[in-house]
Amino acid sequence: MRTKSTCIFIDGSNLYATMKALGLPPIDYKKILQYFEGTVHKALYFTALPPKDEQSSLRPMIDYLEFNGWTVIQKVTKSFTDSVTKEVKVKGNMDVEITTMVLELAPYCTDVVLFTGDGDFRFLVETIQRRWGIKVTVVSSIKTRPAMIADELRRQADTFIDLVDLSKEVKQSATAVDTATKVRRFKFLEGG
Repeated sequence: MRTKSTCIFIDGSNLYATMKALGLPPIDYKKILQYFEGTVHKALYFTALPPKDEQSSLRPMIDYLEFNGWTVIQKVTKSFTDSVTKEVKVKGNMDVEITTMVLELAPYCTDVVLFTGDGDFRFLVETIQRRWGIKVTVVSSIKTRPAMIADELRRQADTFIDLVDLSKEVKQSATAVDTATKVRRFKFLEGG
């Protein structure tokens, strides 16, 4: 039997939308690592940001994550004008990046924790369960109206954790003590 090794994947925009819909306090991302203490192989946070010359309230959080055991996968958002409404929209979907990294890291972990409610990930979850026998935990919420998690994703997961319940364990505290969290870094076979 393999030693338990967990990889955590956070869909940043989906987590933000869920927390906003629930009115939850900010998360202490070091506490998420501690929640899975001793088993975390890799922790990744995915987000799209505006170009560097534009202001973003996310940049300080991204720096914090990178200095506290997280790997941040980011790309630049793209703006486009809707041809019908003439409204300027911003696009920054990270589904391909999340899927690629899950498939890349799957052979090295026994458990995957996926913070998203996006039903597009159902087939990915099924694939890693079938191919590698990985236990998948999905974190989102059914306590919003409508639920933030797609029913098919919740049913496919081995375990579902409602963000409302987890937030009690990982919320930021006013007197947070800065404790070092050790995360074993993943090394690519080709030295990347």
